Amino acid sequence: MAEKKPVAKKVVAKKVVAKKAATRKPKVSAALQLAQVAARAADEKQGSNITVLNVGDVLAITELFVVATASNSRQVGAIQSEVSHKVREKLGRSPLRSEGTVEQQWVLIDYDDVVVHIFAQEARDFYEIERLYFDVPVLSWGLGD
Repeated sequence: MAEKKPVAKKVVAKKVVAKKAATRKPKVSAALQLAQVAARAADEKQGSNITVLNVGDVLAITELFVVATASNSRQVGAIQSEVSHKVREKLGRSPLRSEGTVEQQWVLIDYDDVVVHIFAQEARDFYEIERLYFDVPVLSWGLGD
């Protein structure tokens, strides 16, 4: 009695594994995940004009900027608090440093690979940070952006 060749089964198994690998979602980088959490947190506190900029190719110090606008200094503080809280809650990360927390016109939250900029409207209009980085890719951070 002739034996069946197990080779055919191996080939079929390899094709199934390859098909499963092809249908998997690509992993989101840790930096992009943090940027998305921060952008959504800013959005939850009614931040506006929220943008995620991929500055990694032009800046050696960080990969992504999250830029958000607040209508007043009180809202700047609320967004800062919410971003810090959500990033800590969802990702277990705390900022390395924060700047501008007293003035609350331009708050910078530094997570090393992601820097979150929260501007009061007047400060954002004045500094025009997107003009400085006009040639970098803008990344998606949520469903409606």
